[in-house]
Amino acid sequence: MMSLSVRHLVAALAALALLWSPAAPAQDGMRIGFVNTDRLLREAAPAKAAQTKLEQEFSKREKEIDDAGQALASASERFEREALTMSESQRTARQRQLVDQDRDFQRRRREFQEDLNARKQEELQQILDRANRVVRQIAESEKYDAIFQEAVYINPRLDITDKVIKALDNGK
Repeated sequence: MMSLSVRHLVAALAALALLWSPAAPAQDGMRIGFVNTDRLLREAAPAKAAQTKLEQEFSKREKEIDDAGQALASASERFEREALTMSESQRTARQRQLVDQDRDFQRRRREFQEDLNARKQEELQQILDRANRVVRQIAESEKYDAIFQEAVYINPRLDITDKVIKALDNGK
């Protein structure tokens, strides 16, 4: 996977190649656009709906994990307070119990995070697929020669993000 700065450089070089290529049409005849993907994923209705869907889907499980973490913290604090009055065997058994409880908590938290990340990626990919279809439709209907999603610098007049967000919000 290319780093962000390398992708920016590649996008800038591609734009320059298009502009300086002898086969490219005159600069005033070329239409170039730009879509701010980060803004699209923050502001478009489908992105907001996906975020809400994920929050609803994972909120119960997140609360259970938070509660388990609080219970573990309380049990650890209680052990610290009571450790001096316990026999060696009680202390050892309680420590083992806390270690097991912590291991279970860490495993559940890790699995939760993995599941959440996987679902976020699924939702993100669906939104990006829809956005790319919308961008292609706009490019074809408005006769764009190139539309970039990554750039080091872009003149705001070339930004078509609002058009894309509007199209996505209208269910295109």
